[in-house]
Amino acid sequence: MRIPGGILTGPQWQALIAAADELGNGQLELTSRGNLQLRGLGIGDEVSLATRLQNAGLLPSLAHERVRNLLASPLTGRDGVGQMDVRPLIAEFDRELCARPALDELSGRFLFALDDGRGDVLAAEPDIAVTATSPHTMRLLLAGQPVGAQCPGDAAVELMLAAAEAFLVERRAQGGTAWRLAELTEGPGQVAARLGIADAAGPTPSPAHEPSPAHESSPGPEPGAAPVPGRPIRQRDGASALVIGIPLGGLTTDQAKVFLRPQLILTPWRSIVLPDLDTDDVTELLAACAGLGMITDEFDPLSDVTACTGRPGCASALADVRADAITTHRALTAAGGRPAIGVHWSGCARRCGRPADAVTDLIATGSGYQVNSGDRSVGVGSTPAELATALAALPGAAALPGAALSGAAALPGAALSGAAALPGPVATSALTAQSTPANDPALAGAS
Repeated sequence: MRIPGGILTGPQWQALIAAADELGNGQLELTSRGNLQLRGLGIGDEVSLATRLQNAGLLPSLAHERVRNLLASPLTGRDGVGQMDVRPLIAEFDRELCARPALDELSGRFLFALDDGRGDVLAAEPDIAVTATSPHTMRLLLAGQPVGAQCPGDAAVELMLAAAEAFLVERRAQGGTAWRLAELTEGPGQVAARLGIADAAGPTPSPAHEPSPAHESSPGPEPGAAPVPGRPIRQRDGASALVIGIPLGGLTTDQAKVFLRPQLILTPWRSIVLPDLDTDDVTELLAACAGLGMITDEFDPLSDVTACTGRPGCASALADVRADAITTHRALTAAGGRPAIGVHWSGCARRCGRPADAVTDLIATGSGYQVNSGDRSVGVGSTPAELATALAALPGAAALPGAALSGAAALPGAALSGAAALPGPVATSALTAQSTPANDPALAGAS
């Protein structure tokens, strides 16, 4: 389900919770594009789901549903970071996209972004984006390359959609097989030429802060950075926004009910922003979310961990990667270790949901996991101790004290294949050693 800009109203969130409970498996999954997935639908339930989404204002065009992939800076216009409030452009973009029949030919992987100048959503490597260069001007980026001169902010949506149409024309000219702009031969230059603009515009301006009133609490994330979970962010109007991380992007409907507020914003970092809060709201929400097992602290062991759906939700998965991830990272944290960079767990070599940032990959092989980090590739074995030790041994990771993970006795539970004593979900996959090349082209999956 596409959620342009990640913005949802309380009634829309309630409708999604009801759909997950009544039609699906009782869970909502946040994606790395700020969208949602609902799994476990019965045969024929997609018709009922579509009706519910249309009634909630979440399905304006059946033909365009797969291409409504739009990221927008989640805190835009609220926290005093960035150059321009891009919120008004989100609804305009969605409306105008759905009004152009030709654009339903875009691939579901094609990605748009509205960046308010802070550079946060540009890290997702959108095909077509605009980034604010002043409170009134923006610049077009094609596959990350700035093109042309600055344009007025109120012309940005038209320019983005014209670029998408130019991509389709150029794709047909090149044989019609490219899903994304970067897959075209000289894609940015060719699309820019079809738009009649120069294909080189100089460097994109560095993300900058808007002028904003002084305030006592955090002014928000650093330019270009993702918002930090659990740290209240003072808005320009004096209210606060709160970011809550969703472990591995998965919410039960009971957990989801804590977010029933007038508005919430889904982010591509699998977190949820709750804006326009007062001090009591912040205190109550932090306590409630922590009690429900969500990420309310940037040092939470799962704050830099992502995973695909895995078993049992995906037929291609070779392991219950979410349960394995939770068990392993708890074991690693209990022993005092922490990976230097994010970790992505994949149930197969496609690596679905993998962030664009540099991460360590753990890829299920059917008889274990392959750990790939940079040019290093190792197979690891049958317990969370072995997986945690492999992660701790990577360059820059927090070192483990002595032999803390040398055996299951040091863990807060048993091995993954029989971890009934462990809190939370239990992994059922066997984790034994297997090795494959670190740069195996079969591992180049979609994000």
